[in-house]
Amino acid sequence: MRKSKKLFLFIFFAIVSTLFNLLTQRIILFFNKTNLFFFIAMLTGTIVGLVIKFFLDKSYIFFDTKNDFLHLRKTFGLYTLMGTFSTIIFWGTESMFWIIWREENMREIGAILGLIMGYIIKYRLDKRYVFRKE
Repeated sequence: MRKSKKLFLFIFFAIVSTLFNLLTQRIILFFNKTNLFFFIAMLTGTIVGLVIKFFLDKSYIFFDTKNDFLHLRKTFGLYTLMGTFSTIIFWGTESMFWIIWREENMREIGAILGLIMGYIIKYRLDKRYVFRKE
């Protein structure tokens, strides 16, 4: 696959998983906007986005066709581990925007900026350590 197509798919999948992440957060924050619900929303949204993006990346960008349970567990574990770096950037940026403005739109702008920065780093980590050719 050409690099330009991989890049397009990576960006598209990042947008899809971000939309699911933010939708999940909005649903949770609809019920309550306390700090506890904010944390629960970020955590739940991150998990939803992670699972969606993992299967899209695995299937369409890195062409990892092994689907036995042990391989999936190992690959998802590494994918999640590499995701901790992007999650720290994402949560930090989103939280900073929430603390400063306490406004839904600004929280989402912070989330999007954090996810963009985090996904750039995550792609490089995934390519090098998670979906490397053996």
